Parts: sequence; C-alpha cells; structure tokens
Amino acid sequence: MFFALDHPQATDAMKPAIWHILGAGSLGSLWATRLHRAGLPVRLIVRDAARLAAYQAGGGLTLEHNGQRRTYPIEAQTLDSDEPIERLLVACKAYDAERAVRALTGRLAQGADVLLLQNGLGSQQAVADAVPHARCVCVSSTEGAFRDEDWSVVFAGQGFNWLGDPYDPAPPDWLNDLTASGIAHQWTPDIFARLWRKLALNCSINPLTVLHECRNGELLDHAQEVETLCAELAHLLTRCGQSEAASDLHAEVLRVIEATAANYSSMHQDVAQGRRTEISYLLGYACDVAARHHCPAPALYRLRERLIGYLKARGLRTD
Repeated sequence: MFFALDHPQATDAMKPAIWHILGAGSLGSLWATRLHRAGLPVRLIVRDAARLAAYQAGGGLTLEHNGQRRTYPIEAQTLDSDEPIERLLVACKAYDAERAVRALTGRLAQGADVLLLQNGLGSQQAVADAVPHARCVCVSSTEGAFRDEDWSVVFAGQGFNWLGDPYDPAPPDWLNDLTASGIAHQWTPDIFARLWRKLALNCSINPLTVLHECRNGELLDHAQEVETLCAELAHLLTRCGQSEAASDLHAEVLRVIEATAANYSSMHQDVAQGRRTEISYLLGYACDVAARHHCPAPALYRLRERLIGYLKARGLRTD
C-alpha cells in the first residue's frame, strides 16, 4: 500500500484542482498569492503574450503584508492557452467580466466553478448566462488591498468574504482551500443580501468621494448628503425585498467612513488614474431598479447625473 501513489491514476485522482485567476488587480493578486503560499496550484491568466512576457520578466507576483514583502513565482498563461479550467476566479472589473469569461468558454470544463468577485450587481447574471455549463458562485468581499506597482499588491486590511450560489445552497468542497490559505470566508445561502448591502455602501460613499475630490473620512463634512442617500437606498432595498440589507444602513456607512477615513475609494482611484469606473453596476444599477419598482429616488438620480457630468468633463467613459 505504500506504493499506491506511484500509480498514475491514483496520482491524478488526488491532484487538487488548479485555481485559475483571471485579473491581476488588487484582489485577484491577493487571492493568487495566498492560495499559492498554501501550496495550492495556481495559474494567473493574462490577456496576451506581451503581458505574459512582462509578468515573467518580473519573476512573479509580490505580496506585501505587515511590512513584509515576498515574491511568489506563480505560473501564468494567456487567454488562449489550452489548459482546461475547473476552477476560475474572475477578479477583473465588472464591465470586463462577461467578455473575459466568454473568451474562456471553450476551456471551462463541464460543471466548472466560476467565482465572481465583481463590485455592484448586473455583471454576475451576465456571466452566468454566458456559461450555463458552469456553476457561478458570487463573492462579496470587504478585504482591503491595493497595487503599489505592476505585479505587486499590498494587503491593506483584513476583511471578510461571503460566498454563495443563488441557485444551489450546497457549499462546495473547495472551501477547504480558502481555509488552508487563510482567506476569511463564510458560505451563505442568501448571497444577494450581501451583494445588495455592499452595493448600497458603495453608492453612499464612492460617488461622493469623486465629486468632492476627497478621502472617505472627509465625507463626514457632507453628513446630510450621506444620510439622504442612505435613506433612499434603504427604502429601495426594502421595496426590492432586501430588508436585511437595508437594516441600519446609515449606521454602517458611517462606520465604514470612519474605519477607512484615510483611504481613497476605488472609484476615486479609478478617476484619478483616468480609468473607466463601474458606475453602471453601482449607481446605474440602483437607479434602474428604482425605476422598475416605481420607487422614488431623486437624490440617487441627481447623484448619477452629477457623476456622469463630472466624468464627461474629464473625458472618461460614463457607461
């Protein structure tokens, strides 16, 4: 029995599934490095040969945590690699998710797991529709991370990850990989409540930091504006059947503002660096749902129009 592992079939059966990571942004890099550090097989997927060459020249992904920096030589490949995918973490922006996953459709195994780590709502359903042969798991994360340079991520704050499948409440076996990697998580049968809650938090904070050109903590100088948005969003959530997500929303928004007072929101960072924002999946989604439910939301509508005008004035996309 001591020689069983030398049998090819036994070895293949015991091999852990490879974690393919699509999107080398802050959260994608954070997950990739921790999974690799735990001894799990990881493949980073980059868009083309030029990016692959740049990545390989750098020697891997670097993680900085508690002042310690370490580079991990994680294997990488392009979208057109022929390696089958059984487990895919989609960590790109919401507006890129569907297109990027469609490019990998031919590589996804029947019954593959696709983890969706996007902000806002709307992109998750688009991806699920594009890959009906896969199981899509939504992730709502509060972890803090930012890229300080290409292929390098700083773990800025311990957070939490809620995962769930709206169509199948059974937790997957691979959650053990997250435990082994030190990725704080919980499986929830009501993932939409978490996604809606985070959308409401983002809508209450991110656009205002852009318009007022400020850090999160400076929104305390615009307390009435924040309170009005929270009241409208809580009403909208309740109308949508998400009363749990609406509960004590204003109090939590204030807690987040205070806890991240020195930080710039992700939307603020996108605008500052001339990048497209996720407005359509945050404010746009909330306003569209309000219209469908005939739910009055004048402050939300005004905020969206102000933000669109601000982006247009800087030559940035508004979709």
